[in-house]
Amino acid sequence: QLQVVESGGGLVQAGGSLRLSCAASGRTFGRSTMGWFRQAPGKEREFVAAITGSAGSIYYQDSVKGRFTISRDNAKNTEYLQMNSLKPEDTAVYYCAASRESLSGRYYATGSSYYDYWGQGTQVTVSS
Repeated sequence: QLQVVESGGGLVQAGGSLRLSCAASGRTFGRSTMGWFRQAPGKEREFVAAITGSAGSIYYQDSVKGRFTISRDNAKNTEYLQMNSLKPEDTAVYYCAASRESLSGRYYATGSSYYDYWGQGTQVTVSS
């Protein structure tokens, strides 16, 4: 069993940066694939980034490549999403997600249905 709690959202101007954190509690964090998803008003939830337990594999949505960086600190049971060069279209509620077991391959790591635990979400608003 894992519980995940996001923090770090807020309001920022276009071109600015934010760092989201996701604190997890539970003994299986080390082998869980951790992901970030987002949902904008009127849109479906979409994949943003994911990182496997050993950080051996990292995946990004094309629109955030080169701007966002996902990382994790297994000693602190924490996942991060560093977001730079933010754009108004990045405005959304960002959700942290964790899988019970490691997700192998991009197909599974980018699919929201394969994640077992979800945070409550944190709002990111980018003004133009």
